[in-house]
Amino acid sequence: MAELRNRSAFYEYAIEDKFIAGMVLTGTEIKSIRQSRVSFNDSFCYFSKGELFVRSLHITEYSHGAYANHDPLRERKLLLTKRELRKMENKIKEKGFTIIPLRIFLTEKGLAKMEIGLGRGKKLHDKRESIKQRDTQREIKRYLK
Repeated sequence: MAELRNRSAFYEYAIEDKFIAGMVLTGTEIKSIRQSRVSFNDSFCYFSKGELFVRSLHITEYSHGAYANHDPLRERKLLLTKRELRKMENKIKEKGFTIIPLRIFLTEKGLAKMEIGLGRGKKLHDKRESIKQRDTQREIKRYLK
C-alpha cells in the first residue's frame, strides 16, 4: 500500500495535534496517488466558508489519462466531522498555528486519506535541536545493531 510522507513538515513545524481526513478526488487523481506521484512542497490547508481545503498539493497528471485528466494543483476538499472542524478552526485563530498535510495513505477499501496536523512554526534553534536529536537516535540504532 502506498504511504506518502511530508518529511519537511516535521522539520519545519512542531506538530501538536493530528487528524485523519478523507479527500474529494477524481478518478485520475487516485490512480496517480497509487503510483506515488504526489509532492507536498509548500502545501497547506485553509478554511473557506466552514470547509477545509488543501492547496498546492501537487498530484501529477495520470500518464494514461486522456481528456479526463485533472489539474495537478487544484484545490481539494478535505472531509472531517463538524466537531473536528470547529476544534481546528478555533486553534487556527490562535497566533502561530497552521494546518499542514503530513501524509497520504490508502485504506483497505482503497480510499485515499490524508493525515493533517496542527502545527506551530519552529525557530532556527528548534530546527537545530531536531537535527541533533535525529543524529543521536541514528547513533543509538547503529550501536544496538
